[in-house]
Amino acid sequence: MEENTVMKELVIEKLSMIYDPEIPVNIWELGLVYGIEFPRPSEVIIHMTLTAPGCPVADNIVQDVHDIVISLDDIDEVTVNLVFDPPWGPERMSEVARLELGFDI
Repeated sequence: MEENTVMKELVIEKLSMIYDPEIPVNIWELGLVYGIEFPRPSEVIIHMTLTAPGCPVADNIVQDVHDIVISLDDIDEVTVNLVFDPPWGPERMSEVARLELGFDI
């Protein structure tokens, strides 16, 4: 279990490098990632959403998530599940994102 914790932190570190093109905050701090699962040690399933269902760059973001996570040494398979339930809202943002965007905390 400890190994998955380390790998999850590495996945989060990678996801923190991907930014929503319309909002200058990374997808992790925006709260777009709903879950990270490890069915096997070398396999990752990421459940995520977008700030809007009709996002014109949805395919690009999903591909970026796949590509950056698969680049981790011990990961052989990445599945990105795009979900819209529950819908994303600003309340899902981290305190860091809220401060960066000037939201009241």
